[in-house]
Amino acid sequence: MQVHIPYPSNALGVHRYDITQGTGNSTWTTTYTQLINLEEMLKVSREKGDVNYEAIALTLRAWMMSNLTDMFGDVPFSEAAQGESGNFTPKFDRQKEIYAKIFEDLEYANHLYQNSLGMKYGADILFHGDLTKWRKLTNSLHLRLLLRVSNQPDFNSWEQMQRILNDEATYPVFTSNEDAAVLQVTGIAPNLSPWQREQDYRDNRAFASFFVDGLNAMNDPRLPFFVTQASSNDGQLLGYQGIPAAYDGNSSQFNFTPSRPNTTFVEEPMKMVLMSYAEVEFIKAEMALKGYFSNADLHYTNGIKAAIALWTGAEPTEDYLLQESVAFNGTLEQLMTQKYYALFFTDFQQWYEYRRTGYPVLPKTTTMLNQQQVPNRLLYPTSAQNLNPIHYQQAVEAMGGDRIDVKVWWESIP
Repeated sequence: MQVHIPYPSNALGVHRYDITQGTGNSTWTTTYTQLINLEEMLKVSREKGDVNYEAIALTLRAWMMSNLTDMFGDVPFSEAAQGESGNFTPKFDRQKEIYAKIFEDLEYANHLYQNSLGMKYGADILFHGDLTKWRKLTNSLHLRLLLRVSNQPDFNSWEQMQRILNDEATYPVFTSNEDAAVLQVTGIAPNLSPWQREQDYRDNRAFASFFVDGLNAMNDPRLPFFVTQASSNDGQLLGYQGIPAAYDGNSSQFNFTPSRPNTTFVEEPMKMVLMSYAEVEFIKAEMALKGYFSNADLHYTNGIKAAIALWTGAEPTEDYLLQESVAFNGTLEQLMTQKYYALFFTDFQQWYEYRRTGYPVLPKTTTMLNQQQVPNRLLYPTSAQNLNPIHYQQAVEAMGGDRIDVKVWWESIP
């Protein structure tokens, strides 16, 4: 979202809100492929009474399915991954029903963990067998998703988040970067980067000026970790400069090579963020702004410190935090702008949070499609239409259309 831009190119693309039928194909296919594995993990763990594996499977399923429903809206869940029993055309569950099941699963998972049982089949590659950290992920994810649907009254989100945060013994959450769900990709099979070639991440891409200029304005230490320096046509370095997302005209108008993605993000060893500690702190800060928690300023600052330390290895200086553009002014816009940077490289969370809050305020250009509005969802893949036409059509009718301007349930006005 206002981050990567095809360059050099004057073609349409996601940065111009040109969403095609295939834009979300990989997420759809990967999610349902992995859901089969998770359902098998759930089945076997329940048969064997392995409660820790059951809790982990429920947590990972909640993480995956929340991503999928936030991307598309209504999707198959309760009848998904049932091919072995002959169900090849699962119904599409309404998003509200999906969230109800996710919250039920996360609550249940939190009470399943038993440290004394350990993980008898060996340590995992995310938390290396640390069940306390797995439990913290379960509850931190619960906070994320309660906040996601907080504009709807159905789940009493603010009160439920209070309940979790006010009972640390029962509901531990992330309290440092050491707790966070950050997969350390080693490069030793099977723990490999999903980017088979680092040039696929870097080449023919530039960074948007909105993203780069915001970090420049704060003298942000993350810049060299996120992007390369721009350069003149004769090779002179120009500092960090992006180009406008959805720029008018073609790329020949730019007489320099803009900042590109830094390939260290995708070169092993590397980090893959499922959920960060910074995100938990920003959730607390927003709750405090709404009167459901305390010390908004403290949690906002903790979020910034954690977000910067995650990538640079060190917390920002006091001078950085005291800048007028950084010091908390008590507005949701400033909080969400900092959260926007903190969520960089955390799947699609920037997009979801923008849709929930409308922040940060993004620039518009005349070349943007969809009436210059950020898409609310992606289009269902053609496979869903061709292989499951009846339930696909029912979902489309229930949602109000298979268009990118159709709001999902949690975005709609109660």
